[in-house]
Amino acid sequence: MVWHADSEIPDVDLIVLPGGFAYGDYLRSGAMAALSNAMRDVIDKAQKGVTVLGICNGFQVLTESRLLPGALMRNAGLKFTCRGVGLEVNETQSVFTRKYDHGQRVVFPVANGEGNYYADDETLDRLEGEGRVVFRYADGENPNGSVRNIAGILNEKRNVLGLMPHPERVVDPLLGGTDGRAMFESLLEGLG
Repeated sequence: MVWHADSEIPDVDLIVLPGGFAYGDYLRSGAMAALSNAMRDVIDKAQKGVTVLGICNGFQVLTESRLLPGALMRNAGLKFTCRGVGLEVNETQSVFTRKYDHGQRVVFPVANGEGNYYADDETLDRLEGEGRVVFRYADGENPNGSVRNIAGILNEKRNVLGLMPHPERVVDPLLGGTDGRAMFESLLEGLG
């Protein structure tokens, strides 16, 4: 665990930016956290190839810090959404997703009020053309209005993944499902 005021991240194989509400999300979700002392080192380590996973608010921080393109805006319905949603796995050649099948349908919970992914058409075309859209909301499942049903994307080096849904909440049957387990198994295998 690293505190936001810490200026150095220990040498690790994986950095995870979890969900939650950084600085109360008073300005824009993730905007203040992106400027924290710890994020300076996260950015430096990500640029040097360290694997980084940002979930929910972590995804927002990654876009605000420019480690990932685009922005996360208020949900289209302007309401907080908390429920399981169907996703399609679009990319299985990353350290995050090698244990999934291309086109596999999974269900991960979402819990956000600002999960509406947006980027300009040029950026979206580049993300799609480079195979960097990892997860999409399945047809009829988009809970927040994300453009092109995007739920998770990779950076150009493919070592940074941001996604709004919570795979960590579905890793054991006692939690209500195991669809997120393959992500962490992928990471263990790929980083081990």
